[in-house]
Amino acid sequence: MLKDFKEFAMKGNVLDLAIAVVIGGAFGKIVTSLVENVIVPLLGIVTGGIDLTNSLIFGPEGNLKIGVFLQSIIDFLIISFSIFMALRLLSKLSRKKKESEVVEEPSPNLDPKEELLKEIRDLLKEKQ
Repeated sequence: MLKDFKEFAMKGNVLDLAIAVVIGGAFGKIVTSLVENVIVPLLGIVTGGIDLTNSLIFGPEGNLKIGVFLQSIIDFLIISFSIFMALRLLSKLSRKKKESEVVEEPSPNLDPKEELLKEIRDLLKEKQ
């Protein structure tokens, strides 16, 4: 049982996922700090000194902390955009790598019958 767990834990995907979770948590803290300490104060300056952090909407049953909600939305937008850009970059890099790996082999001088048979074989492979 311990051996099976060790094999599972040492698979590349599990380790990659664990690393991604740790880095994602740290990145989330950085983005939260950026929003709370830089972006929201800048928005406050732009809006004429309104403190968005403590913005409340008063209601008969309680208060809505709209400022905290807006901070969470800004956090989400920054994190999701960063992930999108990272995935887009990785996709572009993997596409370039695949294109560079695909190199046609020079075909030896074959007689026309062998060439035709080779083309037929390739077409049959594509259909399957």
